[in-house]
This record gives sequence, structure tokens and C-alpha cells, in this order.
Amino acid sequence: MMRAATFPVLAALLVPVVLARAATEPALHLYLQTNLAVDKTVDDAERLLQRASKAGYSAVLLADFKFGKLGDMGPNYFRNIERFKRAAVDTKIEVIPAVFPIGYSEGLLYHDPNLAEALPVRDALFVVKGGIARVQADPPVSLPGGDMSDLRKWSFRDDNLTADAGATLARDTKGNARLTQKIRVSPFRQYHVSVRVKTQDFAGEPEIKAIAGGRVLCFSHLGTKRTQDWTEHHTVFNSLEHTEVTLYLGVWGGAKGSLWWDDAKIEETALVNLVRRAGAPLVVKREGGAALVEGKDFERVTDPRSGTVPWSGGFEVWHEPPVIKTPLPDGTRLRVSFYHAITIHHGQVMICPSEPKTDSLLRDQARRVHAAWGAKGYMMSHDEIRVLNWCKACQDRGLDAGELLADNARTCVRILKETNPGGRIHVWSDMFDPHHNAKNNYYLVRGDLKGSWDGLDRDVVMVNWNFGGRRDSLKWFESRGHPQTLAGYYDGPPRQIRDWLDAARGLKGIEGAVFTTWRNNYADLEAFAEAARGK
Repeated sequence: MMRAATFPVLAALLVPVVLARAATEPALHLYLQTNLAVDKTVDDAERLLQRASKAGYSAVLLADFKFGKLGDMGPNYFRNIERFKRAAVDTKIEVIPAVFPIGYSEGLLYHDPNLAEALPVRDALFVVKGGIARVQADPPVSLPGGDMSDLRKWSFRDDNLTADAGATLARDTKGNARLTQKIRVSPFRQYHVSVRVKTQDFAGEPEIKAIAGGRVLCFSHLGTKRTQDWTEHHTVFNSLEHTEVTLYLGVWGGAKGSLWWDDAKIEETALVNLVRRAGAPLVVKREGGAALVEGKDFERVTDPRSGTVPWSGGFEVWHEPPVIKTPLPDGTRLRVSFYHAITIHHGQVMICPSEPKTDSLLRDQARRVHAAWGAKGYMMSHDEIRVLNWCKACQDRGLDAGELLADNARTCVRILKETNPGGRIHVWSDMFDPHHNAKNNYYLVRGDLKGSWDGLDRDVVMVNWNFGGRRDSLKWFESRGHPQTLAGYYDGPPRQIRDWLDAARGLKGIEGAVFTTWRNNYADLEAFAEAARGK
């Protein structure tokens, strides 16, 4: 995962780097994701800034989920902001606050979870019984072999899986250990998969995957523990345009320890993480008939857990869905179309960029953060945008995914330039880089992200974290005239920054190196600085 910062100046190490102002050493910056509501974290941050200053760092990219909800924060939070600002002045470290969580959007969805970008379900079958309409699988769906009583029922299994007391066991796997089954589904329907898992000293990452047309449809992190007794885990996927999916239970790349699977099931579900807004309408019709009227023919439908659990703006992978309450007679068949949010990996949910309220929230956040920090520059947190261009609000615009993102980026840049005239703007590189994530059918993005970069002015600083394609990526942004900083470390060897510096040699506009940790591990802060300086 990414999100990062940027900062000014890298030089002699990148000889012959061409910069407006020459320097003998690279500008060093660090990334800090924190919670300023807790006094102790500010104590820790003060000590970290002191260390960073002694090691030669000149700026900190500061991220806090609560930057998205400053209007609800109490006096102590703003006192802690002032403490942090004083510490930054004392240590001569510039603070670059992060704004606009486009991709990891819970800080904005806190205000309205119904702004989540949502996938469509079309004409799901509901049947009324006792005043309640519930989804009915159409066609019926099942998982042959799911009870694990006979592994031969699976369409494919790796040889390192064995039967064990009615379950399937993977022990000390040296490669992939997978069960697969082909399943017939209806297009644009919501499906729920559950399975019980037991582990013993298991070091791998068990996964459930649904794949169709070469595309993965679900990315939920199961959250298994290294050692656990039988525990039920879940994932939810949307079949999109597909009529058949291949379901995988397994481990990729090998692992130590023991893993058991049992009681795997699949069902068609509906209304889980239901999104309700004008750009994501709910339509309920009699089968073969006209649309019904909400509030008259059926009660208003909401999912009270959608975007509220485990906290406001956060989403669960799965929970029992709401039902449709109606006075219609038993046996009435309904066709229901709606939109639902979907989580990626550890609960990531993207905001819809096409709703007017989204722009209002972005503008409000910029105003509040600038009032609190008065910073010289800000970091746009566009990063790993994995669900886009599915809801009606997006599709009605007739734009491809890259055009949608470019429009949002353009709006965000304009907001910051209006809020902080003359200030610098930084952004993560990945969603604007054709050598990285700005490509066709990325995750659950509908369409091609090509052209997303057209939303960025040339003076926006790219925080480049495409280590795997670093040379092509660096040259791409140089050709477009963007300043760049090198987001290094990523909890790896500190000397890896040298590979970045070598790739940047001879390129124009390289301005700095960023110590970027996602584990809040600053043990290598000094070693990273020394490596960046060639020591």
C-alpha cells in the first residue's frame, strides 16, 4: 500500500542532476502516519523530529485519519497540533499535511458512507414470505466438495493438499496449495463465500479468490491468525458481467505450519453494504412488471451496518444483510437492482468522485486543514484507487476511468491552489503512472486509467514509489516536467535507496528522498540518511 509525501531538493548524489539550486546532499524527508488525538503519540513524534533533525531530515509528510474530521475534534486535538507545530519549528522540519484520501477514503466517508463508490447488482430475484422479501438464488448456486468429505469433487487441487478428519489439510507447503471449483453465476449479482479455517503455527496467508475472465473479483483479507481454532471467515464478490467464476481456496507461494479448510459454502446474497444516493439508485419491481414505490409498496431499505462498522466511514467485508419489508402477498416475485460498496484487502473503500458532495467535502477538508496548519505545501493522498466507474453517477458522465480520475485530480489541485496560493502540491505517483497503476482494468476499476495524469499541473511534485519500474517511471514524469521525490525504504534494507539514486542519475527535477515506513518503524531512520548520502 502507498501514500506518501514529497519535499524539495536532491542533488550531488544524482550527478549530473540538473536542478535550479545545486546542493551537495539530497534533501531528506520522512513519512509519519499518526494519531494526534493521543498525547503520547505527540510525545513520540517530538522525539522522532529531534532524531530526524540531527540526521539531516528537513520535512515530514504527516498523515492522520482525523484530518478528514477536524470539525468534530475537540480542543485537545488542536492543542496537540500546536505542540507538533512548535516541535517542527524547533527542529527546523517543514510539515506537509496529507489531504484528500482518494483511494483509502474512510476519512471522507466518515461524513457520509453512502458516497462510497459502488458496484451494480441488476435484477436480483426476491420472493415475499410473511411480509418480508428475501433474495433467492437465480440460478441456484452451490459449491461441490465444500464439505471437504471428498477432495475428488473439486475441479482441481494441488497435490500437497490431503484429507484429514473430514477437513482439507495443507502442511509445510513448498508451493501453491489450492482447491478450485467452477461455479455458474448470474451476471451482476452479489455472492457470499464462507469457510471455516484452523491453523497451527501457520506462516502463510490463506486466501479466497473468485476469478472470471482473467480478473480477480474479490480481495478480502481473511484475517487468520498464525494459530487459531476453527473460525469462520468470509468474502463477498460481485460477478460483474460473468456467468461463470472459478473459486479458489488456497495459499500461494508456500508456507510453514498447518492449515485446515472445512465447510466452504457459497450463496447469492443481496443488499450487503448497500449504498443509497442519487447516483446509486435502488429499484424494486414486480417480476415482469412496473417499479414499486418505496415508502408505499415497501418500507425504506437501508443497511445500518454499511459504512458504520467498525467505525463511521469503515466497512465490514460481510454481515447479515437487510431485508425488504412489504405488504405484498406471499409468493410475490420481485426484481431488485441496487449498488453496494466492496472492501479491498484490509477494508479499503473508495469514494465516488462524481458526486457533488464529494467535491464539497474535499473543499471543506482543505479549508480546515489549512486553517489548522498553515503549511507551505500539502500532499494529495490519491493512491491505489481500486474501485471506480461503476455507479450511475460515474457512468452517466460517459467518461473512461482515466478521465474521471483526471477530472478529480484537476479539482483537487484547483482547490489547493485557491486555498493556499503559491503553495506546493505533492501527490503519490502510482495512479498517474502508465508504468505502474494507471492502466486498464486495474483491480475493480471499470475501464482504462490512461490519461489520469492529464489532471495534474506540471508543478505538482510526484512522490515516486514505483521501485520495480523506477527507471521508466522516473523518465516518464521527467518528460512531463514534474519535479519528483524518491519514496524509499518501505521497511526494507536502508541501502535500497541507492538503487533509486542510481536509476535517477542524469535526470532532471529530482528533488529529494523520502524515508517511507508503513509499520511506523523508524529504527533505520539514521541508516537511511547515511545510505542516501553514500556513506
